[in-house]
Amino acid sequence: MAASTATRVYPFMPGGAADGPELISGAVVLSDLTDRPRFGLKGGCSAAWLAAQGITLPAVNRIGDHRGMRVLRLGNEDILLLAEDAGETLAEVKAAWQAATAPKGYSSWREEGWAWMRLSGPRLAEAMSALCALDLRPQKFGADDIAQTRVGHIEAVTFRSPAGFDILFDITASAYFARAVAAVAGHTDQHRGYS
Repeated sequence: MAASTATRVYPFMPGGAADGPELISGAVVLSDLTDRPRFGLKGGCSAAWLAAQGITLPAVNRIGDHRGMRVLRLGNEDILLLAEDAGETLAEVKAAWQAATAPKGYSSWREEGWAWMRLSGPRLAEAMSALCALDLRPQKFGADDIAQTRVGHIEAVTFRSPAGFDILFDITASAYFARAVAAVAGHTDQHRGYS
């Protein structure tokens, strides 16, 4: 099968590397967004190239917005564009980057190497406090903040989304992360009398 017609297989899809662990729902909900469009740039001139495309970059460890995309600045020259609902905008940026000959940084392969998960639900705060040692309460961790920390014993990037918390991490840890979240959610439910 030609690469242009190949179907990508993501970890939680049938036949994927994490096929088996269940994505929990209920008091804590774990959703897989790994198939959603994203693009990361890293290295010298990444920030300057994106700025030249009209993308306003936030400060490091902050989130900005560009035509519906979330712009995560993970470092001075490490930027991740998430396009959950702005796939066309992201496709335009990627096409311009691929066509560019000027210094432009390099692809950090975030769409290949990172899983993108979302935690939500009525017991989200309790689950996140068990999964992450940081104080993620709204008064301490705002809507435009990024934490590069450990979540569920995995090095991760986390931030607030309208529905809860988004967590990005090495895609090879997908099954482990799903099991860690399920264990925390089960403990939270039992502790609160929900089982």
